[in-house]
Amino acid sequence: MVPIGVLASGRGSNLEAVLDAVDNHYLTKCEVKIVISNRPNAPALEIARKHHVETVTLDDKGVPKKNWDYDQKTVAALQSCGVAPKTGLIVLAGYLRILSEQFVDLYPRRIINVHPALLPSFPGLEAQKQALDHGVKVTGCTVHFVDREVDHGPIILQTPVAIRDDDTVETLSSRILREEHRILPEALRLLTEDQLKVDGRRVLFKN
Repeated sequence: MVPIGVLASGRGSNLEAVLDAVDNHYLTKCEVKIVISNRPNAPALEIARKHHVETVTLDDKGVPKKNWDYDQKTVAALQSCGVAPKTGLIVLAGYLRILSEQFVDLYPRRIINVHPALLPSFPGLEAQKQALDHGVKVTGCTVHFVDREVDHGPIILQTPVAIRDDDTVETLSSRILREEHRILPEALRLLTEDQLKVDGRRVLFKN
């Protein structure tokens, strides 16, 4: 079983999608061992407890958004639950911090993120608003490996979401989120069943 650690800052809906996929036996080769949040009151923590998953809060109030000293505490918590660099996976599920280079280098190709746009378009915050403001007709979501740059690593899965003429940030975000809940567990299934290989920036199926 592949041990998974989830880092979350907010409501935890993507976390819940992963936990439900484990409970429903869609994900059979992995187990969520720990959920870590930088926000003491993050709803994601309660979702984890409901699923009997260990939780850790590392309050980052007053800490720079990208900080190796802080990240070392996160790494220690992950490793205490068996989420080791070569055998574990880390999922960023609405995690509002930027991982330090040291953290990323410690877990190469072992950290994944879900982003509410079709990368490389609209990286960073407020991706849904960026898409609407730019006037694109299609956006979507992306699951990708995390590297040293923000929203930049090799792309594992993407799915499109059409933009409607009457869309607001809220309505578009809601439809994108439904797709995030689908492709994040799918990406984890492919990874934990060892069905993928990375060739440069391309993530390919082995068979």
